[in-house]
Amino acid sequence: MFSQYKPNQGYDEYFTSTDQPRATLTPLLSSLGQMGLDQLNRNHAAAGMLLKRLGATFRLNDSDSKGVERILPFDPLPRLIGARDWERLERGLFQRLEAIDRFLADVYGDQKILADGVVPRADVESSQGWRPQMQGFQPPLGRWCHISGLDLVRDGDGTWRVLEDNLRCPSGVAYFLENRRVMKRMFPSLFAGRTVQPIDDYPSHLLQTLRELAPWTDTPKVVLLTPGVFNSAYFEHSYLAQQMGIQLVEGRDLVCEGDRVWMRSTAGLEAVDVIYRRIDDDFLDPAVFRSDSLLGVRGLMGAYAAGRVAIANAPGTGVADDKLIYAYVGEMIRYYLGEEPIIENVPTYICSRPDDQAYVLAHLGELVVKAVAEAGGYGMLIGPHASQAEIDEFAVKIQANPRNYIAQPTLELSTVPSLSEGELYPCHVDLRPYVLRGKEAWVSPGGLTRVALRRGSLVVNSSQGGGCKDTWIVDEAPC
Repeated sequence: MFSQYKPNQGYDEYFTSTDQPRATLTPLLSSLGQMGLDQLNRNHAAAGMLLKRLGATFRLNDSDSKGVERILPFDPLPRLIGARDWERLERGLFQRLEAIDRFLADVYGDQKILADGVVPRADVESSQGWRPQMQGFQPPLGRWCHISGLDLVRDGDGTWRVLEDNLRCPSGVAYFLENRRVMKRMFPSLFAGRTVQPIDDYPSHLLQTLRELAPWTDTPKVVLLTPGVFNSAYFEHSYLAQQMGIQLVEGRDLVCEGDRVWMRSTAGLEAVDVIYRRIDDDFLDPAVFRSDSLLGVRGLMGAYAAGRVAIANAPGTGVADDKLIYAYVGEMIRYYLGEEPIIENVPTYICSRPDDQAYVLAHLGELVVKAVAEAGGYGMLIGPHASQAEIDEFAVKIQANPRNYIAQPTLELSTVPSLSEGELYPCHVDLRPYVLRGKEAWVSPGGLTRVALRRGSLVVNSSQGGGCKDTWIVDEAPC
């Protein structure tokens, strides 16, 4: 099956630089060889139909798509990560999120890290995620980030690095769970000869984490707050609510009275203790944030301040999502924990620094430039793939608003074989593990592997033609 497969020059996760299979891949490659490419393609087509029947869709709301529902492209060749490699990543994720959580508590509290000049005050207070209304708040358990999805990549040497932090409303976990379900159903033979760590208990871990945020009661009422059916991730909202056995609500279903949040039901009003919110800060409470919001609940922040309801994740966490603040996380780890980062950032140039800006402008054709508050693959320049007109346009943007941009080297992201136009082709991937932090911290074994299915592309986002793979944590030595 792999006789025509040619890995890129960087790090391929199936084959070494001498085209030899990596040790952990032997059972899988044997199973794939027995299946054959034709059968793999037939099963792949059937898997797409299954995902469609399951309703595993996302909505594109740009002007070209007109809100069309699409199946997230699914690739059947799994990504394998060895257990020892994974154990180190787990420790690195826990370390990073502990430091970020302390940073959030600090900047909305005593602001020691700002006073000590470790993170510039101006960079924090100019962030689109900064919410001065949250100063002085004490979230339940002292935790700000309860549900996080950090994006990891492997560079050309196979070294893991953190690419982005997603701390407000990280998405994609439903596809992570459905990928495994589809793999087990459509490709059972690929699991032969190895033990793959299970992921089915994520919803129960998530529900337990949410319940722990309401220590004032032994029977907390948890709801999931969605913007509604037209949101791009509505499938995930309804899926997670169903899996956890909790109510899926919109803002109009809730009301605040007497510093409590109540859910309207046929039996009257029912007290709500924990809200897993999937709407942005600005829309949570029109009395505190955007006054024109119809998606949130008036009085919600008052109940939150009174300690009568928990919100996951806490409002204000978006300041740590800012791609400029990302550049300081290594310093946060050293400052709060007295440790060196277990997983390093991608080297980052901050365009608001004159020396960095001068370097970036002189090397735009070699770098990836990102707008600090954009997501989904938007607001980016990939220098080696850009036209001169696009490079010139970004130069003007950077000079006009340097705070809004960072730049990074164009990494040769690791590749995993994927089905592209019916053939096996090396496609670039990233990884989004999901970390839950209630009384204890827990990370899903693996996570959502996103794959750039367009040949030669480095962009894995679903809005830019990307898809996803099942991720296996296996008990053998690391790849």
